[in-house]
Amino acid sequence: MHSVHDLDRHQKELFGSTEANLKNAMLTFDDVLLVPQYSKVESRSDVNLSQNLDSNIKLKIPIISSPMDTITETEMVCAMSDMGGLGVIHRYLPLMKQAEIAFHCHKRGVKNIAAAIGVTCDYLTRAEALVNIGKANILCLDVAHGHHILMERALKSLKDIYGKSVHLMAGNIATLEGFNDLADWGADSVRCGIGGGSICSTRIQTGHGVPGLATILECAQSDRDAKIIIDGGIKNSGDIVKALGAGADFVMLGSLVAGTTESSGQIITYTDGSRRKAYRGMASEKAQKAWRGSSSAPEGVATAVPYQGSVKNIIKDLAGGIKSGCSYSGAFNLKQLRANAVFCRQSAAGRYESSAHILAKE
Repeated sequence: MHSVHDLDRHQKELFGSTEANLKNAMLTFDDVLLVPQYSKVESRSDVNLSQNLDSNIKLKIPIISSPMDTITETEMVCAMSDMGGLGVIHRYLPLMKQAEIAFHCHKRGVKNIAAAIGVTCDYLTRAEALVNIGKANILCLDVAHGHHILMERALKSLKDIYGKSVHLMAGNIATLEGFNDLADWGADSVRCGIGGGSICSTRIQTGHGVPGLATILECAQSDRDAKIIIDGGIKNSGDIVKALGAGADFVMLGSLVAGTTESSGQIITYTDGSRRKAYRGMASEKAQKAWRGSSSAPEGVATAVPYQGSVKNIIKDLAGGIKSGCSYSGAFNLKQLRANAVFCRQSAAGRYESSAHILAKE
């Protein structure tokens, strides 16, 4: 069951006193800060970041890598597992190739194998291959607009087949109604967020979406047991702390891990010796042409990001930032972080003050 702890206090700090204001205040991460609390946390090492995905699956850190073709294949899955997180193998592969990647991760000692599928065409066959051949125990129903009749049919079909033996992750949605419906249809965890990704243009192309923090605060009011995975809009460890404090159980990352050695994007070497890695939205024109041969109404962009070295260094830094954030809220674990979190709004001037603003004077 999810609830915004001390909701009256949160409403007063963030939105005013009425429930209408809570729904209508479309805030995102840069609009707020967490207020420091009295803390007994003497060392970051005292903070426990572990989180249950369900009763059988526990992760040491609340971080999941995105099922994108320039992010998660074998090396990312294995590295995320080593760090205590989770990597979701993308679905833009021939069926047996995806199952082969899943099986190869099983062979390399990865305990939790997660792989994405769609909700039409071969999704049942793909699910069967991933579970029986690839030994996947987590299936991610991966579509841009998850609050949809096709998602309903797919979730109900898969739940009938696998019951509780396979964790069903589904999304994306942006509203409490969407979250509740996916949970009722069979989702064990729900990816929350539409249009917030750094390479996503959904809000520009379609006019639809909800800011990331507003989505979390709304979905956190659900009385369903499904876990909240915020997907899109995370720029740094501070955003992760805000997301977890607001009610998210996990964060899904794309751009923050896109430039790493383990990401599946192509390495691009320039004449000056510098290196970048390809990164693209799965609804971008390039991605659509690559996996289905044509493009229709693209809702994403393709780019290249600076090469950053091993993802393990990135995840280590992010985990350190989350632990520091917990200590500022006097929290020894993520449950306490959510319980202790007090938010305040910040103005545009406040956002500037929050940055390392001396750099703007250089």
